[in-house]
Amino acid sequence: MADVAALAGVSHQTVSRVLNDASLVKEATRTRVLDAIRELGYRRNSAARSLATNRSGRIGMISAHLALHGPSMIAVAVQEAGHDAGYDVSLVGVSDFAPESLQGAVDRLLDEAVEALVVAVAHRDARERALSLDLPVPMVLVQGVSAGQALAAGIDQEAGARLATEHLLDLGHRHVAHVTGPLAWVEAGQRRAGWHQAHERRQLLPGPELAGDWSAGSGYRAGQRIAEDPEVTAVFVANDAMALGVLKALHEHGRAVPGDISVVGFDDVPEAAYFWPGLTTVSQAFSELGRSAVALALRALGGESGPATQLLEPTLVVRGSTGSPPTR
Repeated sequence: MADVAALAGVSHQTVSRVLNDASLVKEATRTRVLDAIRELGYRRNSAARSLATNRSGRIGMISAHLALHGPSMIAVAVQEAGHDAGYDVSLVGVSDFAPESLQGAVDRLLDEAVEALVVAVAHRDARERALSLDLPVPMVLVQGVSAGQALAAGIDQEAGARLATEHLLDLGHRHVAHVTGPLAWVEAGQRRAGWHQAHERRQLLPGPELAGDWSAGSGYRAGQRIAEDPEVTAVFVANDAMALGVLKALHEHGRAVPGDISVVGFDDVPEAAYFWPGLTTVSQAFSELGRSAVALALRALGGESGPATQLLEPTLVVRGSTGSPPTR
């Protein structure tokens, strides 16, 4: 830093202000310092900065099932929000829910001197293990979140499922079938609960329930059973990958979508608009979730305490896969 200051003809403190994007530096001075940084190829020594400030400028994140759309989008959103807030984000993926795996991920991140942890594990057992951890840093939960939890940011899964189901009921369908996610996942249970609630509010019995595992293959198998049931005119599927499998099965059985059966998914994956027909689905505010999670972590680092749950509202995206039920 001293070499940069000498080349730019400014003080060490001025270089520091430029590096920290302070507003007190004149634009001409800032330009000279940045030119000197580029000419010398200067890079800030993060380790030295951490020692000097006792702050690492780093947030740790633990996530499972990163191959799935939701977890991967949450991880990207947290990393982008952390960067916007001036923090690096260290991501550790876990492939199973054994206590030693979760503890190992925590230990690895604490070894990097992270200032806070963001945990995205939606499996019920893993979430409970995460909540039971005794940590020296704040932890924010971003999956499997319910109202009233401390330091948690999530998307209201029950509200999203109600939106999907009520859309079908508003179109005139009387009994909406449901393809669930694996019910050991908190969010699969929440989406199932929202499907039930939408029927209960109208004093209707729900349609048949079929089990899935988030994969298109499980949706295809459920879709084969739905296609053979002439009473089913609409189905809410707990994610878009399974909805894709349902659509394939219905097409193979000659059941028109939406002429014979309407289909709604959940997630609004980028490909959903290009399914045939375009998939009506529930969109989750992943970017906003990332910002909320990082903001909660920074508030906790600033000394704020007490319950701080933020549940974000999802939105329904209506496309060509839903319509009125067929005339009997």
